[in-house]
Amino acid sequence: MSETQERNAAAERTGTLQDLAGVSEIVVNTAPVHEVKRDAQGRSYATGRRKDAVARVWIKPGKGDIVVNGRPVTDYFARPVLRMLLTQPFLVVDRYNQFDVFCTVKGGGLSGQAGALRHGISRALTYYEPELRGILKAAGFLTRDSRVVERKKYGRAKARRSFQFSKR
Repeated sequence: MSETQERNAAAERTGTLQDLAGVSEIVVNTAPVHEVKRDAQGRSYATGRRKDAVARVWIKPGKGDIVVNGRPVTDYFARPVLRMLLTQPFLVVDRYNQFDVFCTVKGGGLSGQAGALRHGISRALTYYEPELRGILKAAGFLTRDSRVVERKKYGRAKARRSFQFSKR
């Protein structure tokens, strides 16, 4: 066994840098580098999903306007709880009223669409400012909520409910 092989084996056993003095290559694992993704107009695009809803989201610096399917957010989402869902990513990263959001949503109901928009806004924010990724990930906004409606089974009234039993 050569001298460098002995040093490499010793370094693997002990894990010290002194044993690696004669080794010419050291491979260091680095985390993936997330880069800024913007189009020609300076917008970042992302897709968000929840239940059966799919949201296509574009964000750009602005004064905080949110337009959903060509309508203001107050008209599209009448319930304050659903509007609160959309603003959560901005509040967590302290960017409230700093970005304009333009989005189109298809499929599902209003609750699923609001969840899809929140997911899309969070992803678009990470593309616009990659350093926000850790905060949004810790808050759970970058994870797609995989819960969907269970399918109906044959011989059942719904997914799990049986037909009413008749004794006579």
